[in-house]
Amino acid sequence: MKLEFIKMEGCGNDYVYVDCVKERLPQTDKTALAIRLSDRHFGIGGDGLIFVNPSDIADFEMEMYNADGSRGEMCGNGIRCVAKLVYDRGYVSSEHFTIASMGAVKYITVLPEGGRAKEVTVDMGIPILETEKIPLKLAEENIKPVNVPITAGSVQAEFTGVSMGNPHSVIFMDSLKGYVGSLDDMPLESIGPSFESHSYFPARVNTEFVETVDRSNVKMRVWERGSGETLACGTGCCATCVAGVLTGRTDRELTVHVRGGDLKIHWNEADGHVYMTGPAREVFTGEFDL
Repeated sequence: MKLEFIKMEGCGNDYVYVDCVKERLPQTDKTALAIRLSDRHFGIGGDGLIFVNPSDIADFEMEMYNADGSRGEMCGNGIRCVAKLVYDRGYVSSEHFTIASMGAVKYITVLPEGGRAKEVTVDMGIPILETEKIPLKLAEENIKPVNVPITAGSVQAEFTGVSMGNPHSVIFMDSLKGYVGSLDDMPLESIGPSFESHSYFPARVNTEFVETVDRSNVKMRVWERGSGETLACGTGCCATCVAGVLTGRTDRELTVHVRGGDLKIHWNEADGHVYMTGPAREVFTGEFDL
């Protein structure tokens, strides 16, 4: 059979999307399908696979899988693309609606241009900072997960642990030891895996390496759990803003410059929620022989 798909990207973080609102997907092994479709040589190519489903608790559901087939709890760039997909296809009659992922409901605001979604703001909720909920398994219990020393491979650093529905370790470049060089030159393919699978992170972790430009701007590269380095990570940008505030390096309104573009993050002091605003783009559509 042929599978209809939509290729979309947010700041270069690209996924294959399957519209299960319009047509239900036949019974299939979604883990195997995610691995197959994400392959950039023998498949469609992407950082993972996302199914857009009906939902009983929100207007829609995002069901997200990483490129290695593992299920992801949340994807910031992915949820903006889901919002664009349902808005552009006329599945909603308002710029405001909800999308659930792994039971967590997020509130969406579409910023349209010419009747189509150009940018999307997502209320990503209150960041999770409790070690057992991130989750973190540290040598010292009840320690605040800010500026925690870590050794991974040959690199020593300090990380701040944050969950935005999925786990993150945010590492500012000025805390690194054992690496001499710039953020741009950092060999993430050799450094990233040792952080992802470190014993501190029982569910593995997404790791952000961050260079502070000024209090309103940072540069960030990310090693994503299950996908490797990607050009952007929406939840990682949110975690970076939270970590910047907690460590006194940045303000609450922050532009995060990633390899695929820019995301605007605001950790609102009034309600404690993190708001993410950024682009979403449809690249192409097609059919894949299953």
